[in-house]
Amino acid sequence: MHKVGVIGAGYWGPNLIRNFNQMNRTDMRMVADLDESRLAHMRSLYPDIETTTDYKDVIDDEEIEIVAVATPVHTHFSFASEALKAGKHVFVEKPLAASSDEAANLVAIASDQGRKLMVGHTFIYTAAVRKMKEIVDSGELGEIYYINSQRLNLGLFQPDINVVWDLAPHDISIILFLLDQEPKIVHTTGKAHINPSIEDVAVLTMEFNKQLVAFVQTSWLDPDKVRKMTVVGSKKMMVFDDVHPTEKIKIYDKGVEQPKHYDTFTEFHYSYKYGDIVIPKVDGREPLRTELSHFVDCIESGEIPMTDGSKGVQVVKILEASQKSLRQSSKPISLVE
Repeated sequence: MHKVGVIGAGYWGPNLIRNFNQMNRTDMRMVADLDESRLAHMRSLYPDIETTTDYKDVIDDEEIEIVAVATPVHTHFSFASEALKAGKHVFVEKPLAASSDEAANLVAIASDQGRKLMVGHTFIYTAAVRKMKEIVDSGELGEIYYINSQRLNLGLFQPDINVVWDLAPHDISIILFLLDQEPKIVHTTGKAHINPSIEDVAVLTMEFNKQLVAFVQTSWLDPDKVRKMTVVGSKKMMVFDDVHPTEKIKIYDKGVEQPKHYDTFTEFHYSYKYGDIVIPKVDGREPLRTELSHFVDCIESGEIPMTDGSKGVQVVKILEASQKSLRQSSKPISLVE
């Protein structure tokens, strides 16, 4: 049984606590949070779990082997680095850190300490996203032209990060996973309506090799909760709708073809294909349980986690470039050194 400590019992921390408590290979030992009312709630749910308002109690506990960090982004580096230096394996909620330098330093510390570092890119562990990756890799969609992703809802407003840092990490991690490549250029357009210093709506654009491009639309000001990603290929198109209760993925046998040969403009006609819609079956297992089980597997086997620290660095670099673009009137930012 791997003894676990969780730092942060606010929004996402309770989900980590619940899963670690239910897994048969982990012993959920201690929870740290500054809010005593949150700790009282955790004790009411899990009477055997120790609670503390001092995160150092988690890090200094020699029996605790795994530390999970679910706190505001600006604290990730401090908590994670201390835990790694104390010899703990560390799981950090997305994004990995507040800067690419901090994220890269965490990777280096984990390597020096011989500990596992994993970032919570939970969607990579969903059955739907794994099925999407299988479809893309099979070539069924043909050459990928572009990806359009929407992550919209009303709130929750964050006091320290903008909507891109809050919502886009999920979409960025999915897109990098599907394409297996990093963007060359990033540029972002956004506006701040409620808090004048924090963008609450934004569109992030990532340009890859050739004509491949991906758009990520984020908003805290939308009346509807939208979690949709469209992948358009030369042969078929695929839509991932995470809000739909059952039909998560649809493959559309639709496309546009141009004539190979024509002598005059009047002979030039596009042909449009309207074929069947296929809905692949995907299971409904909780992705967070799959993710945390994978983390424990890697601790036991020594394998590298699918979403290790290096994957976290990739996402943070894109978020940094997005922030820089916003501050420079949507100027394209190159990620190629």
